[in-house]
Amino acid sequence: MNGIEMRASKMNKDKQKLIETVLDIELKMFLTVPTLEKANCQDHPDEFKRNRLAQFSTWSEETLSSYLKDLMLAEEGGKNLMTLKYARMENKIACLNEDPLIEKIIEAQYRWQKELFTKYPHLMRGARAIDSEEDSAFHTSFETYLRGELETYSPKTLSLLYKDVQNCLQKKENMNEQLYDFLVKTLGYKSLEEAERANR
Repeated sequence: MNGIEMRASKMNKDKQKLIETVLDIELKMFLTVPTLEKANCQDHPDEFKRNRLAQFSTWSEETLSSYLKDLMLAEEGGKNLMTLKYARMENKIACLNEDPLIEKIIEAQYRWQKELFTKYPHLMRGARAIDSEEDSAFHTSFETYLRGELETYSPKTLSLLYKDVQNCLQKKENMNEQLYDFLVKTLGYKSLEEAERANR
C-alpha cells in the first residue's frame, strides 16, 4: 500500500469510494485535454491523482457526490470539464458561470492560501503565485486556477462546497492547510512543520 492509499484508507469507505470514482473520471478527462505541449502531470498521472486526492480529502461526502454527478452528466453530454477549466484559466473562452458563490469561495481560499505562504514560506515556494495579477503566459496563479475550476461546477456543487468552506471558517480551520497536510503525508512527512524544515 503506497502513501496515498494509506492516507485514503483512514477515510470512511464511502468517502474513499467516492473519491476513487471521481479521480478515475477526472484523470480520463485530464489525459485528453488538448494542449500545444503535453503537461507534466499528463505524463505522471499518479501525481495528478495525489494532488486531486488531497483536495477532495477536505470536502464533505455530500459535496463529492454532487461533483461526481457533475462529472457524469458532463460525460453523458460529451463535455470535458478539464478542457473547459484549462480553457477558462487561459482566458480562451468566456466566463462559464457567474454564480456569486464563486467569489465568496475564492475570497476564503485566497485568504487561507496567504496564511500558508506566511506560515510555511519554504514549503510554499514551489506553489502557484496567489494573485491573478501575477499571471503570465507561463504561469497561472492560484486565484485564476481556482476561478477556472469553480466555474465548471454546478450550482448545487458550489452551494455544498461553500457550506464546507463556511464550516471551516466557523471552526477557525484553514481548509487549504488541511489539503497540504494531507499532501505532505502522502509524500512521507509526518507533518507540515517537518515538510517546512526539510524544504529550507
